[in-house]
Amino acid sequence: FSKMALTRGCLRLRGRRGCYFSDFLHYPTVYVSQLTGHPLSQFFTTAKRRSIISKVKRLNAKYEQFLERNFPRFYVIYSTFFRGFHLLYLDFKEVTGIKHKMADQGLKYNQLHYREMEKLRQFRRDIIKVIPVVLLSLPPFANYIVFVLMYFFPRQLLIRHFWNLEQQKEFMEIYHSIRAEVYPNAVKNLIKAVSRFPDKRLKNQLLQLGTKVQEGIHPEISQLYLVAKPFSGRPLEIRYINARQMKTLSKVMFLTPHLPTFIMRRRLRSHIMEIHHLDQALNVFGVHNLSEDELRTACYIRGLNSVHLNAAECKEWLTKWVQLSKKLKDSEASLLLHSMVLLSTNYHNSRKSK
Repeated sequence: FSKMALTRGCLRLRGRRGCYFSDFLHYPTVYVSQLTGHPLSQFFTTAKRRSIISKVKRLNAKYEQFLERNFPRFYVIYSTFFRGFHLLYLDFKEVTGIKHKMADQGLKYNQLHYREMEKLRQFRRDIIKVIPVVLLSLPPFANYIVFVLMYFFPRQLLIRHFWNLEQQKEFMEIYHSIRAEVYPNAVKNLIKAVSRFPDKRLKNQLLQLGTKVQEGIHPEISQLYLVAKPFSGRPLEIRYINARQMKTLSKVMFLTPHLPTFIMRRRLRSHIMEIHHLDQALNVFGVHNLSEDELRTACYIRGLNSVHLNAAECKEWLTKWVQLSKKLKDSEASLLLHSMVLLSTNYHNSRKSK
């Protein structure tokens, strides 16, 4: 290596080939490589950065080993928490890539691959839940309070990335039990609304269908498709559902019922149409190509408690759901919305009887 000394009036480079001068102003003394011509400070900076990163990794590994040995319960929380941030970051990168793809190719949501559509849907719901926690942690020292709150209220404040496997099952059971409480009311409201339908044949079929569900009988897909017409107009189309039924169905969809009627109506239609588009993409992709976790998730968001179902049972139920959904028009989306109740209320009982 040679030394390059920059002085006020000239540049003097001392090397084997002699001295060179140039009309540069005063610069600090730096070192360059004869092979590459790059300042040595760049090499030193890179090496120093790598050295610092490796030291931090070693210290972090030792710290985790210390926690695992001395505080095993806290270590589980600690590792789950940081694993959650890593998974959320990976989701963010994947969603960003999907958004770029949509912009570059001019694609709409319903033109994406099934897994890409599901990733966008789930990431949006996760971010909506995380935003309040982030806002609470912005004031100075508030992050410590937020961490304590997240420790004691993980279901209310955190998303699935920050739950361990036991918590995921437990919280899914709790959430489903909350929406399953309104299933009987949804069926009762449906029967009341049907009583005003002018077509006597369809009215009787719907009344029989609702009565059978109340009696614990699981309906067939063919029975639902035969009564699709009333759901495309009065009184069962989403635009004509009364406020009480909208609040009930909002709970079924995990949406807040404490909003003005016109907002609830718009949200219900938006979310059920999103599932309808997912069904169309899933019909192309194939239910058999889903993993076991994907099968459980797909059944769960469509109203079925899939926590204790095996892959074969989830596949059977989801296949029938997709068969119904692909036959329905967009104007009949209300039937799909009510089917979340009709096809889930007695499914577990029908499995036990078999």
